[in-house]
Amino acid sequence: MNKFLSIPIVVTLVIIVAVIGGALYTVDETQQVVITQFGEPIGEPIRESGLHFKIPIIQKANYFDKRILNWDGDPNQIPTRDKRYIWVDTTARWKIVDALKFMQSVGTEAGALGRLDDVIDAATRDAISNSKLVEAIRNSNRLIELSRKDQEEEGWALSNVAIEKINVGREKLTRDILKRSSEIVPKYGIELVDVRIKRINYVKEVQNKVYERMISERNRAAEQYRSEGQGKKAEIEGQMGKELKQITSEAYRKAQEIKGKAEAEATKIYADAYNKDPDFYSFIKTLDTYKETIDQDTTLMLNTESDFYGYLKKADAERMP
Repeated sequence: MNKFLSIPIVVTLVIIVAVIGGALYTVDETQQVVITQFGEPIGEPIRESGLHFKIPIIQKANYFDKRILNWDGDPNQIPTRDKRYIWVDTTARWKIVDALKFMQSVGTEAGALGRLDDVIDAATRDAISNSKLVEAIRNSNRLIELSRKDQEEEGWALSNVAIEKINVGREKLTRDILKRSSEIVPKYGIELVDVRIKRINYVKEVQNKVYERMISERNRAAEQYRSEGQGKKAEIEGQMGKELKQITSEAYRKAQEIKGKAEAEATKIYADAYNKDPDFYSFIKTLDTYKETIDQDTTLMLNTESDFYGYLKKADAERMP
């Protein structure tokens, strides 16, 4: 009898636990919840984290993410304003800011990604097709501006015709895409955080022509650099030659002055020394003459009256008794 009584009690407890469990739900920090009753939303979305209550069985908690989510589109072939076809691959970051509107319009994240495909791809196509190819590829005129700045500081300037200037650039294009898309997506309860062009590729039909144009532009810029560099080189070498000649001339002048003073000083010393004994000076000069004109292979034919033989006769006479 007690065994049969315990079965209803257990069933009742199970039902109570199930009812209480169905009445409680938790919201994580990264989540927001929309409560639906018989499939229809009731009340405002719940964004506060913690433990919450609902009517069991007839009410359902629908969870949506509060974090920034990723969207990565498929590459699209788009013609530019100058009729160049390119593959444009874009990516974006978005988040759900109105969970109720989001659930009513797109239902799920997969549905939202499909809507973003349509919105961002259309905005990208409009922005690219209204711009030249160079605007989508390059982001700024940094090369021209830096070249001009650096060279003007040194007194010479690079012609800006070598590389084509841009008026918009890749960064402004992405901002335009973001602005166009952000005007549409709020009706889906979505906010676009950012849109970026991830990659641009050329179609095969124009790839070679684009590469040839890029090479031509870089060659023109390089030739301009070389031309300006040669001019600067010639200017520097001319100044260097002028300074070198000036330095050499000044050094030669000083050397000649020093040499002249030294020779004058030497002549004065010799003159002072020889003036003290003219005979000794004559004797020394004669010996120098003998040394310069007579060696072991020299034969002189002299008579006894020769001046060249004078000192020899005199020396011989002094040795005789």
